[in-house]
Amino acid sequence: MVNNSNSRFAAAYGTARILVLSLVACTFAASVAASPAQAAEVDALGAPAPIGFADVIERVKPAVVGVRVKVAEAPADDAQRRPSDAPARKFGAPPSPPDKSAPDSNISLGSGFFVSGDGYVLTNNHVVANGISFEVTTDSGKTYQAKVVGTDPQTDLALLKVSASTEFAYVRFATGLPRIGDWVLAVGNPFGLGGTVTAGIVSARGRDIGEGPYDDFIQIDAPVNVGNSGGPTFNVKGEVIGVNTAIFSPSGGSVGVAFDIPADTVKFVVQQIKEKGQVTRGWIGVQIQTLSPAIADALALKSTDGALVAQVEPNSPAARAGVEIGDVINIVNGEAVKDSRELARRIAALAPGTTTKFGVLRAGQEKTVTVTLGKLPRTSAEARGEEQKPREAPVLGLTLAPASALVGAGSPGVVITEIDPNGHAAESGLQTGDIILDIGRRGVNTPAEVRKFVDEARAQSKKSVLLRVMRGDMVVFAAISIG
Repeated sequence: MVNNSNSRFAAAYGTARILVLSLVACTFAASVAASPAQAAEVDALGAPAPIGFADVIERVKPAVVGVRVKVAEAPADDAQRRPSDAPARKFGAPPSPPDKSAPDSNISLGSGFFVSGDGYVLTNNHVVANGISFEVTTDSGKTYQAKVVGTDPQTDLALLKVSASTEFAYVRFATGLPRIGDWVLAVGNPFGLGGTVTAGIVSARGRDIGEGPYDDFIQIDAPVNVGNSGGPTFNVKGEVIGVNTAIFSPSGGSVGVAFDIPADTVKFVVQQIKEKGQVTRGWIGVQIQTLSPAIADALALKSTDGALVAQVEPNSPAARAGVEIGDVINIVNGEAVKDSRELARRIAALAPGTTTKFGVLRAGQEKTVTVTLGKLPRTSAEARGEEQKPREAPVLGLTLAPASALVGAGSPGVVITEIDPNGHAAESGLQTGDIILDIGRRGVNTPAEVRKFVDEARAQSKKSVLLRVMRGDMVVFAAISIG
């Protein structure tokens, strides 16, 4: 049954509300009609102003520079290795149209900043890669020639040196990590627009985006774009908290997800390059992996903390110290280790020759193993202690190396490490990383064998040679002109 009294009340209330609203509207309309409209100047004088960053930027901008690099060939497409299901992009500016005075050259733009008053400039390695000349332009518009002092591809950092009789303004690095939510200011050269400033906050820390073994990025939401590579990100004290290096973007433009190399990592690399011209890292000679809950359960472990040793290199520091396959390294010099990434970073930050104590879990028992760190090798052959041979001269415009000498390449064949854009192989479709298995159905394992077979083909007046090449899991043939 419908309650008629309630219905009547609702109807009456609705009518009254309509009448009240109508009365208000009529009163407002009458008021407007009674007084003519007046134009007036508006302002917000006396209102509280939001906090700005002008004072900070005025002090730090003179230390930030644009970096202009003439490269021998166009850099690879911005899209690099991809974390998860969307592209992570390094954002050094793509090359401009070719320089008319050097038809085979291209120009790449990036950012950088002075780290000392005597002219040392930090930028990204991918900004200067393949460079043949380097210029930096200061905030005042002055341009200086620079040279590369050293690079560290594993952290994507490079140190340049400007020779000048003047003292340059330079930055100060933060002494600790920023907190999530802290304000940050990115300064750089996006799209060649020098001195561009954007603001945002720290979105996250400790990001692994698949760029390298020492990934530990600070994520920020300050807009960064093409040309920001190598530029600094400041806190509100004017201290550098990180170096802009990559963005996470389906389109290649800023979507508010950018990644910075932390200041502590940058300071370590700068010091090493200034002192030695390169970065040397500690090494123990193990392959490690992070513990999953399933693996931890299978090993009867109470947590997933630590790094599981999957392989021990023969004659390595770890092998000599007694580290075994199946050990779980969970402590370094008395400090707990969370996972394999943290262990790799901790070891790499120690100098070769350092005596280091590792806490390990072995068959449920806690043990301490003392290891004298070695120097991180550049190739697997060096890791095995094999004698390193001089680099072979290019063949057909291909720089080659035995597959057995490069980590992850396998043992048979010869790996293509570089391709000369003006060489015989430039138009063949071959790619860096391809493994040449044989030439004319004869197997090859050294660059010398490749050269020998090519010379023999030329002596027989052949116009081309047939290569069998492995690319990933696929094997294909490629013909290269030798005329």
